[in-house]
Amino acid sequence: MVDIDQDAAETRIRESFARQGAMKTLGATLSSVSPGVVEIELSFDEKLTQQHGFLHAGVISAALDTACSYAAHTVIEPDASLLTIEFKVNLMSPGRGERFLFRGEITKPGTNIIVADGRGYALTDGPAKLIASMTSTMMVIRGREGISG
Repeated sequence: MVDIDQDAAETRIRESFARQGAMKTLGATLSSVSPGVVEIELSFDEKLTQQHGFLHAGVISAALDTACSYAAHTVIEPDASLLTIEFKVNLMSPGRGERFLFRGEITKPGTNIIVADGRGYALTDGPAKLIASMTSTMMVIRGREGISG
């Protein structure tokens, strides 16, 4: 396992997140970065709903994938990057809330393959409600032109 400077990793992750057009389009913010765990928050926006007014499954999946990927970035060396190679999403409850929290957490770090689990929560005045879970597998990319941190 590589010894990771977590302050430098957080800076890299925040800079990378700021370059993500998809997350910017969704209005998502990177709210927390710690070793092995990343959280992304998103306010409800009618433009992100499906026909019944719930947060669209594609939006939920994109936010969970991003949270899991950046959680994996906290455990890789600075000159490496990642690409998601597989994920499974379980939608457990309609995406109904004022805000949403998407947490990615490392399940199995590795040299070439990293597995993370994600959880999506709807936030209102009451307790957070689990709306989705994800298991994600990412491939560590090293030395590939055009793909870096």
